[in-house]
Amino acid sequence: MALKDTLTVMVVDDMSVSRGLLTQALDSIGIKNHNWVKDGEEALKALSAKPVHLVISDYEMPKMNGLQLLGGLRQREATQRIGFILVTGSADPAVINEGRRLGMNNYLQKPFTAASLKTCIEAVVGKL
Repeated sequence: MALKDTLTVMVVDDMSVSRGLLTQALDSIGIKNHNWVKDGEEALKALSAKPVHLVISDYEMPKMNGLQLLGGLRQREATQRIGFILVTGSADPAVINEGRRLGMNNYLQKPFTAASLKTCIEAVVGKL
């Protein structure tokens, strides 16, 4: 069985269009085990109850941005080893450096393609 058949992914994004683009891209590269939530607070709660292999999170969100979510995940034993990809519209070096400091595994710049998402995911989890 291929990794893409067993990998579980959570998409975290407050914008329905962005969530849709990410989930469509996941479908197109063959990752079917994915779900989504609208913000970091909801993600932390859901992931504490049922961790996934990989989180793909937007940076700019209300309540809790992507880096705050990452920090929260890394502080909890049940979620500290979850792979984390930050999706951002601007690859501000300060944001990327802070993400790396917090334990971000990779980042993806918007706009993205399904191929660039696949490459980004494979850098974290291995060949799909």
